[in-house]
Amino acid sequence: MPPLPPVTKALILICVGVFFAQQLLPPTFELWFALWPLQSGRFLPWQLASYSFLHGSFGHLFFNMLALWMFGGEIERLWGTKRYLQFLLASTASAAVVQVIWSFLIGSMSPTVGASGATFGLLLAFGMLFPERRIMLLIPPIPMKAKVFVAIFGAIELVLGVTGGSGIAHFAHLGGMLGGFLMIRYWRGQAPFSRRR
Repeated sequence: MPPLPPVTKALILICVGVFFAQQLLPPTFELWFALWPLQSGRFLPWQLASYSFLHGSFGHLFFNMLALWMFGGEIERLWGTKRYLQFLLASTASAAVVQVIWSFLIGSMSPTVGASGATFGLLLAFGMLFPERRIMLLIPPIPMKAKVFVAIFGAIELVLGVTGGSGIAHFAHLGGMLGGFLMIRYWRGQAPFSRRR
């Protein structure tokens, strides 16, 4: 395995550090930096980005960092630091906006944390950039093409988001995929964006 490129490595270290800070600092830390619904009265603008560095459990952190390691490193090497950061920001922000809208529509008062919006954006990018690449699922261990993997995960998130009740921000995941998809379309000059000159 090639060494992790700098942004991916830094993001993993920051997320791990913030997770341990969450365990040591008072709950007010999350009051300031988790993504709160608009109607909660606790929403602050910087939460549209800061929520992605917080995680609800070790398992939540582990799987997000695993996805960042699996997909982020290769995409960062392909795109370079600047474009990679732009993509992550677009996925993170669009995940937050979709989650805020969904929380408002259903009247949820629960905060959202985690880098899942960004990692789902990376998953979508990997499927678009390397559609024929084989990916091995963890459970069950079934190999499949990246484009199939992405389609299955997107469909599962949509079904789980509509049925609800799990306490997981499925629409934030879909929002991350949407932001990533739109960012790639923008760079390519494809609809709904005009062709770049």
